[in-house]
Amino acid sequence: MQLKLKSTEEDKDKKKPGRLNPSRVRDHLANERTYLAWMRTGIALLGFGVVIVRLRAFQVPLIPRPGNGWKLGLVFSLVGLVTVWLSTVHYFAVRRDIEEDTYEPTDRWVLLFSLAVMILGTGVIYFVFTTSLDPMSPLIPE
Repeated sequence: MQLKLKSTEEDKDKKKPGRLNPSRVRDHLANERTYLAWMRTGIALLGFGVVIVRLRAFQVPLIPRPGNGWKLGLVFSLVGLVTVWLSTVHYFAVRRDIEEDTYEPTDRWVLLFSLAVMILGTGVIYFVFTTSLDPMSPLIPE
């Protein structure tokens, strides 16, 4: 059996597409860091939703019915799940664009997520200022 050495010209012609960007590895690592940051944000939103719902267990309610806190907690949890889903979809889209060397940043995710956080923040402010406290609560100064 004879080993055949390929010429360097043949290697140059057979370059894989998308490998023209010399900072490709760095771009992929930055994409992965961004994805992990979005995942942490989604997990934090899920946790915050659970905390909002569970806080009621630590305070004796003035009214025996469930109230509206669980709705706000549910919305936070759902936004957290949507954040995890959208960040995963976005990660793979950016990964494909980096490989094809066609990546262009978009503003829609920043605007969408900023709007969602502003709406959730408004809900938290509304919930905090409209929920009556128990008169025996240590949070009320005498």
